[in-house]
Amino acid sequence: MRFTAALSVATSTVLVMSAFVVSCAPPPVQFPRVELESDLNQLLRDGNVPGAQLVATDGDHEIQLDGGFGDLAAETPFPDAARVRIASNTKAFVAAVVMQLVSEGRAALDVAVEHYLPGMVTGPGGDGNRITLRQLLSHTSGIPDYLPLLGLSSEADLQRSRPVHELIDIALAQPALFEPGAEFRYSNTNYLLLGQVVERITGASIADEVTRRVIRPLGLTDTYWPDYPTEQTIRGPHPRAYHYFGDGRVDITDIDPNWGLPDGAMVSSGRDLNRFFTALLSDRLVPAAEFAEMTKTIAVHLPGISGVGLGLFRRTTSCGLEVWGHNGAIYGFSVLVAATATSAVTISFNQMPRLSDAARFEPTVLVDKALCALGNQATPSRR
Repeated sequence: MRFTAALSVATSTVLVMSAFVVSCAPPPVQFPRVELESDLNQLLRDGNVPGAQLVATDGDHEIQLDGGFGDLAAETPFPDAARVRIASNTKAFVAAVVMQLVSEGRAALDVAVEHYLPGMVTGPGGDGNRITLRQLLSHTSGIPDYLPLLGLSSEADLQRSRPVHELIDIALAQPALFEPGAEFRYSNTNYLLLGQVVERITGASIADEVTRRVIRPLGLTDTYWPDYPTEQTIRGPHPRAYHYFGDGRVDITDIDPNWGLPDGAMVSSGRDLNRFFTALLSDRLVPAAEFAEMTKTIAVHLPGISGVGLGLFRRTTSCGLEVWGHNGAIYGFSVLVAATATSAVTISFNQMPRLSDAARFEPTVLVDKALCALGNQATPSRR
């Protein structure tokens, strides 16, 4: 779960602790730590969010900034190398696996979904004979998003898991949003279907394929696909996660609200997310020809985003740096990543801002400032 509108956050003033820095080695440029710490704390106040962790990576250099509280009861910050639910950033991992299958000749971007999932995509919401894998990856399929149809408004709702086929059917029972390929509309249902495509092609679960093809080869030791439904708690060091239901803020850390689905199931850290995206953008994960397909973008009307590719968003920073990444919001966490082939910044929050606070909550500004401070003027690949 995925890409959601910002929901709820505290209405009271958030107490902010002094951020601190963890560095593997001195950064190659003068990094404005004090300024960024101040900006991070102001961002938390603006959004009424308890805490955050920013991890900036430039080659072998890493800088960590913490603000606010990772645990409100204990009044402690995010732990070092904190693991969080990364929500829709999972989609970039799934897209990378699909593109590896394309490079192996086992899948094709412009072949109809019906070829891979016979009889599954049918109904008012979409025709699998007319929708391609490319359109699922780029959110141009016209298939409705199942997520807003669930009415998740309580802890009990989050704990009621639903099988993936039921969620797909819920979406397909609604009228299609537009003709396939006609426009862009973000829909989590697209990635439920892509997970099914990967499983039909490989005979293995999407969780196993992401682990085998991405997590292990890159040595992402903080990253995993939860074993739902038996596993609810986050492994290793992690902050508490909070959400507002009505006027009450609730600790929902030990609830997995994604139910192990390919639109937002994964857990990772800022360090590992930076490693994943820089590997992807330097053609070390997906071959160059297939990565070129991932970065063919369509124009969209999303704040701060200049184009959408296949599992990737493109933006241009204030210093003119072209960056790629994704973002994700889930009950309890919000995570934004932006990267080039050599540098990346991830910022993680342990609560989503509610709509009334969202207008003042602009984490992209802080991420851009951190990337520009790294002094990297390279584009994300050889193009």
